[in-house]
Amino acid sequence: MEDKKIINPIQNLLLESREKLTVSGVSDVLSFDDQIVIIETDLGLLTIKGENLKINKLNIDTSDFILNGKINSLSYSEGGFEGNKGTNILGKIFK
Repeated sequence: MEDKKIINPIQNLLLESREKLTVSGVSDVLSFDDQIVIIETDLGLLTIKGENLKINKLNIDTSDFILNGKINSLSYSEGGFEGNKGTNILGKIFK
């Protein structure tokens, strides 16, 4: 039996005057428009809501993400990304 290391990733969020958000530990942008951006991070899905949202920087190699616009809310999904497994049709079939 293989021993699995438990990794506790560190994630930084820097919100400047509700107009610029810098996030570390980003692995993908799942959805975006000018009012909602959903990103996949090391700690789960992060939903950002606001107005006139624009992705200024996304670098998957360094996992850096910068968003500009009027930011109204930030929220992580319940249970993180790992908790969302099995919600697609194949996940339900092979439970």
